[in-house]
Amino acid sequence: MKRVFALLARLPGLLLIGVARAWQLGPSQVLPPSCRYSPSCSQYAIIAVRKHGAIKGGWLAFKRLLRCQPWGGHGYDPVPD
Repeated sequence: MKRVFALLARLPGLLLIGVARAWQLGPSQVLPPSCRYSPSCSQYAIIAVRKHGAIKGGWLAFKRLLRCQPWGGHGYDPVPD
């Protein structure tokens, strides 16, 4: 029973990581490279969710996506501790 609850607790994070991986394996392979940051936004999202969980990691990834626009920054942008 504990395993079921543990899996259910991790499910939102796994879903967010799945979306980021689907982007990496799908549209990202076809579109020309246009990342302004390192690591890429999808890799940033995966790292953030693994490090901080679905809620905080998802929020960090969302904020990163908002910064990823022509008037935003560029360069190395690691996931905060």
